[in-house]
This record gives sequence, structure tokens and C-alpha cells, in this order.
Amino acid sequence: MTRIKKAFLVIFILVLIIFIASFLTGIIGHGFGDKIGVVEIEGVIADGKDAMEDIVKFKEDDGIRGVIVRINSPGGSVGPSQEIYQELKKLAAKKKVYISASSVCASGGYYIASAGEKIFANPSTITGSIGVIMEQVVAEDLLKKIGIQPNTIKSGKFKDVGSPFRKMHDDERAYFQQILDSIHEQFIKDVAEGRKMPVEQAKKLSDGRVYTGSQAKELGLIDSIGTFYDTVDDMKKALGIKGKPVLVYGKRPFSFLKWLISSATETIIKHYNSAPVHNNNYRFMPNF
Repeated sequence: MTRIKKAFLVIFILVLIIFIASFLTGIIGHGFGDKIGVVEIEGVIADGKDAMEDIVKFKEDDGIRGVIVRINSPGGSVGPSQEIYQELKKLAAKKKVYISASSVCASGGYYIASAGEKIFANPSTITGSIGVIMEQVVAEDLLKKIGIQPNTIKSGKFKDVGSPFRKMHDDERAYFQQILDSIHEQFIKDVAEGRKMPVEQAKKLSDGRVYTGSQAKELGLIDSIGTFYDTVDDMKKALGIKGKPVLVYGKRPFSFLKWLISSATETIIKHYNSAPVHNNNYRFMPNF
């Protein structure tokens, strides 16, 4: 059997395994027993669409008794973080919403977490970072040195504010600072509301610094030190669920399948890389 046929056979088997695993996971996820929904928020928050779809689905599903949001994120864009926060507040009005913080639950990640009734974190979870940041790289001096002169045509005074081709003027910096301060105030207000603490107290904790899970508990930013399964057990008790609850995950790719795909791909790549190659410029490289 040629290498190409072997590769196609491996890919076919891989796709078949993925299909079967997804099918079985779907059956298990809709099995018998009391159900708790799990929304996973992983990585930089750039778009809230998937998370919001899961939240709305669990809100409308009468079989889901409560929802746990598992967050492992350093934050991200303001808009999507606020969208997810608002949808969680709507969900919390109908069902219990608990938060389980993983390695990182900071900035926009913590913004989302503050919508939960209870927040669980590990002792060393990095959380907090209640602040807003905007950064700019200015290449004006560099471009002058290499003889490049950018030209900008605009119809409004502030239309090119933040351009990397020129330094910012004082009034432009003040303009941006006003925007960031306004967003920061929204952040503080929502944290104070979610954590049921006075705005002034929340403001003292909102200078952008991060906290460990242990520090956050002392400051009232989280409720308990515990793992994901501690969160499940606490919700189970609060809902009066007897026996083991069924955890129903959202539509995100499952970590087992990602591991399976990654391992299979890496094996194929290693197989081809171990063979003699006449032109090293065309060797396969992992890109998963």
C-alpha cells in the first residue's frame, strides 16, 4: 500500500472515530437523570456568539436545572464580554448559574464571571485585572529613517486617531482616556452589582491588578476555593439532585477529540518527517 493510500486510510478512520465519538457523546449528554449545563469559555474573548448560543439553549431547555460556566480566559474584547455577561444575567433570572475558574479568569473573563451566583476558583487561579487597556505602536520615527512618508486624507478631526503613522496629540489622548474611563466605570458597576458589594469597595479593587484565587476570596471577588467538580457538587446540593447529575456540554469541540486529532496528525507528520527527504525546504511541519 502506497503512502498516499495509507494517509487517506488513516484520515478516513480518524473521521469515522470522530463521528462515532460525537454521536455517543450526544447520546450520553441527553441521557437520563437531572442535567446541569456546562458552558466553556476558553482563550481570548474575541466573539461571544458560541457562548451566547449555549447560554440561550440552556435557558430554554426545561431539562437543564442549572448551568456552570467554566472559564479559562485572560479576557479580550469589551463588546463580546459584555454580551456574554448580559445573557448570563438573563439565564440567572431563571436558573442557578455558577462559575468555575480554571487557570486564568481575568479582565473580560472575570467580567463574565461576575454574572454568576457563585464563583469557584483554585488557590492559584489568576483572576481580577478589573481594568481597560488600549495600546498603540507608533512607527513614525522609523518610517522617517527609511524615507517613507505616509499621507492621510480625512474628513473628521479624530478619524485617524490611533494611527501607527503618527504620534498622538494631547487632546486625542484625553479623548481616548475618556472612552476607557467610561468602559472602566461600566466594568466596576457590573462587578459591584454581581458581587453585591458597594461600588466604592469594587472601585478600590479595580486598578487593573491581578489576584490569586486565595486573595480574591479574602477580598470578596470569589465565593469558594474549589475545582470544577466541587462546583458541580455544590450546585447538585443546591438543586437537591440525588445521585450523579448528567453534565450537558455546549457545542464546543470536545477536548478528547481535539487531543485525538492532534495526536493522529502529529503521528502522520512524524512518519513523513522520519523518511528521507531530498529537499528539506518541503518538509512537513506541525500546524494544528
